[in-house]
Amino acid sequence: MRKYEVVFVYRPDLDEEKNAALIERFKSLVENHGGEVLKIDKWGKRRLAYEIKDLREGVYMIAHINAEPEVAIELDRVFKITDDVLRHIIVREDA
Repeated sequence: MRKYEVVFVYRPDLDEEKNAALIERFKSLVENHGGEVLKIDKWGKRRLAYEIKDLREGVYMIAHINAEPEVAIELDRVFKITDDVLRHIIVREDA
């Protein structure tokens, strides 16, 4: 398994219930495909460098995971089709 750092920015206007559901969806996707979530940090609401989907702010989350490359590919696909996620990046950490 490889170590990945996942950063994603989602809409700031989500209520707490949808916020928790989005994070739980991310965690369950990784765990159901044989990976493990080591740590999730919520950086909170920050101003974006430029407007995305008519929004000037976004909520930043960073997660460290251990997973196979296929999990990272699936995670990337899911982030792309999720409307509440504004931007994301998945970076493999060197061992």
